[in-house]
Amino acid sequence: MGTTDQRFPADREGPVRSVEVDAFSIGATVVTNAEWQAFVAATGFVSLAEREGWSFVFGGLLPDDFPPTQGVVGAEWWRVVEGANWRHPEGPHADLTGRDDHPVIHINWDEAQIYARWVGGRLPTEAEWEKAGRGGLDQARYPWGDELQPAGEHRCNIWQGTFPSDNTADDGWIGPSPVRSFPPNGYGLFDVAGNIWEWTADWFDERALQRVVRGGSYLCHDSYCNRYRVGARSSNTPDTTTGNIGFRVAWDET
Repeated sequence: MGTTDQRFPADREGPVRSVEVDAFSIGATVVTNAEWQAFVAATGFVSLAEREGWSFVFGGLLPDDFPPTQGVVGAEWWRVVEGANWRHPEGPHADLTGRDDHPVIHINWDEAQIYARWVGGRLPTEAEWEKAGRGGLDQARYPWGDELQPAGEHRCNIWQGTFPSDNTADDGWIGPSPVRSFPPNGYGLFDVAGNIWEWTADWFDERALQRVVRGGSYLCHDSYCNRYRVGARSSNTPDTTTGNIGFRVAWDET
């Protein structure tokens, strides 16, 4: 587990070390809109973004005539959008038509845990996530090997072009893509790199303020967020809801 990559020292990706985990199972994909919708239909659950009436949306996905919105200082591409939630990923003008197989987003850490318990599981630990994400490869940079685009083939949904102004969408997507859009890793897991960040069970550090997220997202670009590497890690506060974080479920083997 871990990497010798020193590009983001504050992320504490290293050192490379051996970690033992018990046998476990993990979802081949992140939880989809259809799966989350079934949970809501059965339980009546209302998410935080729905209750509070807003969530963070990447500004590049908003229409050109969208009304001015508040941005995040230092990351102005994130916009506070009224009416954005899992049902309306980019705001009131957008819905889930044709997106049943897209990852559910605008779900915070606590809500992910609630869903996981509902299906008899839990969020994976960070070590479990990395074990599964590596797909049986030892210290490979990506879930499929060391080349980002082997033989010129796109293997994940990340940003191409100049972030955040120009996305050429060479991989076919400018926002989240349907699960299973790219080949799986050696363990049969899809979208371990890119598409959306994934909540894990662990705290990011000893301060216990933020939870670890893994995998990177459709907004990751080498110029600023080369965290679609399998050994990379990042974090967010447990109450955060955004348009690029979701989760997959793990289960104990019994």
